[in-house]
Amino acid sequence: MMTTPSRPVVFIHGLWLHASSWTPWTELFQAEGYAPLAPGWPGASDTVEETRSHPEQVAGKGIDDVVEHYVRVIGGLDTAPIVIGHSFGGLIAQRLLGQDVAAAAVAIDPAPVKGVIYLPPSALRVASVALRNPANRNKAVALTPDQFRYGFGNALPAQESAELYERWTVPSPGKPLFEAAAANLVPRSPAKVNTGNKTRGPLLLIAGGHDHTVPAAIVRSTRKLYHKSPAVTDLREFNDRGHSLTIDHGWREIADEALSWLAQRVT
Repeated sequence: MMTTPSRPVVFIHGLWLHASSWTPWTELFQAEGYAPLAPGWPGASDTVEETRSHPEQVAGKGIDDVVEHYVRVIGGLDTAPIVIGHSFGGLIAQRLLGQDVAAAAVAIDPAPVKGVIYLPPSALRVASVALRNPANRNKAVALTPDQFRYGFGNALPAQESAELYERWTVPSPGKPLFEAAAANLVPRSPAKVNTGNKTRGPLLLIAGGHDHTVPAAIVRSTRKLYHKSPAVTDLREFNDRGHSLTIDHGWREIADEALSWLAQRVT
């Protein structure tokens, strides 16, 4: 009897989290019959500790570098994968889908793509961690526990936020934040996504109602940019969740939503 090969799922993290933060997701998706993998960004080491010890290895990497890195990863697969990204990983996932490299995408609290005009004050406050110093464009930037609490853990008990910070955070390149900040001023911005692609696979956007880093208003604005394409673009909002929604005690609710959507939308 021939068995159908498992559909690959590529998980893409965002700034300040290590790829291993996806481990509960990859275990769940494997149990559900998928073939998950969660490669780190270019330059990142295999463990949180190593990545923290060598921040210079991720410094200077921009959005295009990250996209090309995942294109190479996907090129080694037998079939086009589903891509699931969080934060800047959600922007990367949309680029991969728009470029027809992926079969479907889930973008969770995705960083703003080119065309999103209004950035709420809380989003600017988080981005200012890097943007306040132009030299950070070519450096790796780390969050303090207080900055993580504001940007990720604001909807959590203080102790849980502190534990997540200690477990998963790593320094990340400042360059993507500068590229996103200038996206609407640059004709060929790497934050530009092919939102008009009519033949791409389905896309699910997920927003957290208490997210300070990527407020739900940004995700709703992103959804509107796809209005010219007849391809499936769905939006789900979790009103009580912050930017930590993929790694905190409620991660399973988000993962189950993604699995349910994939079962409906991806054959």
